[in-house]
Amino acid sequence: LETRKIIFHGRVQGVYFRKTTEAFAKGFPVGGYVRNLPDGSVELLVQGTPEEVESFLAKIFTHYQSNISDSENVR
Repeated sequence: LETRKIIFHGRVQGVYFRKTTEAFAKGFPVGGYVRNLPDGSVELLVQGTPEEVESFLAKIFTHYQSNISDSENVR
């Protein structure tokens, strides 16, 4: 399994980012969490097969492409 932690920046709070991400996750065999951070960014931790993680993340990036100004992988 692969575990990825990503911080999303931009207009990602107040746009149903967490709820939508949780709903998307139900369609993939992945686990993890999504939460707002005090600086206005959103933290996502996702775990699954590399293929499923990539597909799940692609869905988020596609859906919120106009909201996400930047993202960073955190170790």
